[in-house]
Amino acid sequence: MMANSGPRRVGAAAATLLALLAVGCGQANDGGSQADTTTGSTSGPSTPTEQATPDPGRTFTANPAIVDAHPTSFDSWSPLGADRIAVNFQIGSPDCFGVDATATETASTVTVALRSGRLPEAQGRMCTMIEVFGTLDIQLKQPLGNRKVLSAS
Repeated sequence: MMANSGPRRVGAAAATLLALLAVGCGQANDGGSQADTTTGSTSGPSTPTEQATPDPGRTFTANPAIVDAHPTSFDSWSPLGADRIAVNFQIGSPDCFGVDATATETASTVTVALRSGRLPEAQGRMCTMIEVFGTLDIQLKQPLGNRKVLSAS
């Protein structure tokens, strides 16, 4: 584990907490119509950092049943074997939130589309507003070799 990972994690957790508070506060419905202010990303896939020595967070298992799933980027990844990688991300409480992923493989890239959402069994349940660092193992169809790993978000 890196010596400066503690302050980085605290800062990331604080930023996520503020973002969650802002999203929660913005959910009021006053009955009026609102303009669509969403913007699409035109930058395309990003290149997360490769960690030669894995620094795993809490291990998650892919769960395609997550509810209200949305694209989530991952910060870093690690090779786990010839045809396996682990992606590292930030997410809310594992008691309430889960992830799922799909990998699109080409001759030169592996693009991982990570999605996060609420666990079906957590619907209607109060969840603590914490953030954890998570890790998800992804089985590839072909050995990674020299291909570049990209985050679809």
